[in-house]
Amino acid sequence: MAYLQILKPGIQTTVQDAGRPQHQRDGFPESGSIDQGAARVANLLVGNAEQAAVLEFSLLGPTIEFSAPTFIALTGAEFATDLNGEPLAANRCWQVQAGDVLTIGNATKGRVGYLAVAGGIQTQPVLGSRSTTMRLHLGGLNGQALAAGDLLPVKRQVVLPSYFHRHLPAERLPEQATPAEIRLLKGPQWDWFDKATQTALVDSEYEISNQADRMGYRLTGPKLTVPERSLLSTATVRGALQVPANGQPIVLLADRQTTGGYPIIAVVATVDLGYFAQCQPGQKVRFKLIDLPTAQTLLADVRQPLDELEQTVITGKYKPPYGISRVASQRIARLFED
Repeated sequence: MAYLQILKPGIQTTVQDAGRPQHQRDGFPESGSIDQGAARVANLLVGNAEQAAVLEFSLLGPTIEFSAPTFIALTGAEFATDLNGEPLAANRCWQVQAGDVLTIGNATKGRVGYLAVAGGIQTQPVLGSRSTTMRLHLGGLNGQALAAGDLLPVKRQVVLPSYFHRHLPAERLPEQATPAEIRLLKGPQWDWFDKATQTALVDSEYEISNQADRMGYRLTGPKLTVPERSLLSTATVRGALQVPANGQPIVLLADRQTTGGYPIIAVVATVDLGYFAQCQPGQKVRFKLIDLPTAQTLLADVRQPLDELEQTVITGKYKPPYGISRVASQRIARLFED
């Protein structure tokens, strides 16, 4: 088995995949990548299933040495990245060789990045997932963020069809200079809040605080009035916008608890979940209320380029420039033609 060796771990670099949502009923957090769209793109670019395990890192990426040839892709936030000292572009597939060193530096735009490796990260699954839940010491590698010297098992791969066609434009990332617009759906306790509070939520500007991690991002801004009705507990979902007793909203993310006692005034639309997760501390955000049909249409529009990429990869096997797996066969074919 080949492996990746972590030379420098970066910040909160963990193994993540699609998570374990089927075990929330058992009391386990969903976990998984917090920008699911970016993780999916990374896997598509190297020929993996969408659920394959990737590396997730925040604000500062890791430095990694490869023990065998394979293919990689970087997606998500923009990071200063090089391979053996040469700049490496994101959102496309690259071939690496044994002994190559990948250095992922600071995030220059956005917050969270992903590294996919052909075949996926091969750590041992726990409850059907390789995702790391650090506060439970569950999954990933030893249930924790990666450290210098860690070895991650991967598969050796020397060929990949449609190699030259595996690229995609960068995803939309928040601009620090302007507020990020985040679209919301009404939450299950929306009607518990008075009209003034509902209006304040969508008319005010909030800021991502330093208290932001994979469990959720705390916001600071105008205080929301908490309803007097008592809520013993309710199920949580990714993107739920809770209002605790201090009136400062919290947006729940991948490692959130399965139930909670704070009322949920709204839920971030799935189309904007990854975009919201890419907000750095200090980023200003404004909320916009939309309805369910609009949210479904927007999500379908965003997923279309990913579906088109899958088709491009399939048809790219037969279009020049040919992938690394087809170069020799094309040379042989031309010899017969001559």
